[in-house]
Amino acid sequence: MSQITLSSVLALTPEIGLLILAVLVLLVDRGLQPGERRRLGLWTAWGSLVILLATFGLWLFFNEPGDQPQLIWGGMIRHDGVTLVFRVMFLIALTVTSLISMDVKNLQQGEYYALLISSTIGLSLMAAAGDLIMLYVALETASLSLYVLAGYAKNVSRSAEAGMKYFVYGAFASALMLYGFSLLYGLTQETNLYVVSQSVIQQPDVAMVGAAILVVVGFGFKISAVPFHFWAPDVYEGAPTPVTGFVSTASKAAGFAVFLRVFLAGTLGTADPAQAWWIVLISMCIITMTVGNLLAIFQTNIKRLLAYSSIAQAGYTMIGLVTLSQDGSGAAMFYLLYYVVSNIAAFGVIILFSNLTGSDELKDLSGLSRRSPYLALAMLFALLSLGGIPPTAGFFGKFFLFKAAVDAGMWGLALVGILNAFIALYYYLSVAKYIYLYRSEEEDVPIPVSRAAQVALGVTVFGILYLGIVAGPAFEWTRQAAAAFFAG
Repeated sequence: MSQITLSSVLALTPEIGLLILAVLVLLVDRGLQPGERRRLGLWTAWGSLVILLATFGLWLFFNEPGDQPQLIWGGMIRHDGVTLVFRVMFLIALTVTSLISMDVKNLQQGEYYALLISSTIGLSLMAAAGDLIMLYVALETASLSLYVLAGYAKNVSRSAEAGMKYFVYGAFASALMLYGFSLLYGLTQETNLYVVSQSVIQQPDVAMVGAAILVVVGFGFKISAVPFHFWAPDVYEGAPTPVTGFVSTASKAAGFAVFLRVFLAGTLGTADPAQAWWIVLISMCIITMTVGNLLAIFQTNIKRLLAYSSIAQAGYTMIGLVTLSQDGSGAAMFYLLYYVVSNIAAFGVIILFSNLTGSDELKDLSGLSRRSPYLALAMLFALLSLGGIPPTAGFFGKFFLFKAAVDAGMWGLALVGILNAFIALYYYLSVAKYIYLYRSEEEDVPIPVSRAAQVALGVTVFGILYLGIVAGPAFEWTRQAAAAFFAG
């Protein structure tokens, strides 16, 4: 067991800060009157913003690990650039989700924000995990909080159904993954993530491959990849909209953080792409993006449409994984960064719209541009970004992924991705058509936008445009961080 040092404690600053924030939110909640509990969202947002700035400051001035990742806390935690990138995603998602949750009356409770914070702690530890035990504990910390959050709207039957479905499916996938972990430990006598994954990929046998498949089921569920995607549409539709936005972005990013660590750790950039595990992953990649996009076309509920869109986005991101390259994994992280700000922007607009109308149906978005030009513009930028249209972040997100595939000699995979991007444009622009071209009998009724929502949407739209216009530095940051995937 390694000694506890100041450096190892500082490396866990985000998680320690989030734990303190959760306790503070619960204490403040006890001292507020029912009509004042809306402020809890501000407490959470300001707290997560301070933690984000502290994380960057400590990283730059005190705790930079250098070219080689640091193993701390007995090898349970990997302190590297990958961990920082994903922590930034989670804290951004937490900050914006807290702000947009302030406009949902059922969510103005200390327990809601404490659960949101605790799930962020679990997601952050997932991204930093260097050991099977730490990975599973972090996964369950995040998952249990998200199960409760999905069913948090107690007076809405669909929310209870979403929470139950998420719990049942998630528990089944988690059990399979835990059984896979136990088999891997029995076969390798190791719990170190990199040692185990190298044994599976470089010296495979039937037992190890079978155990790895069980683990893939758990990861596939977390990122909603086909054929483990069936839970996503119902959970996304039934869960409170801020929770849906958080699950579709932060939770998916954490799943990919682990997915990338496990499979890229084993290859170390030298694996034979003809191996069976690689063929399985590339098949999942193609099927996931295609099924997600095709099923999204037929949706009439905006949350279900974005659920299938999220499935397709998982397929795109997997392109960066299967290239087995630093450029590809860096592109995958950049893609997830852009997706966090774009998808939360879309769900932020849906929250403000459904609060007034009580509807998530696509047809009810008709005339939104006349009811609230600000919301319509924010939704338009989010849709263009998700569709990959310049000058938004989504354009470079897809460009870097497809370029990595071409550089790796995977012309066919890049072509499939481009064709799917064109399919996706159809339903993204269909939503924009309802917002700007169709009329509504209630288009004279304005939609109020609170200051907190204005700030949240302003931050996400700024992120969409910034990453679309000045993409180079952000991509280079994620690309440099991706070198840690290939360090033993």
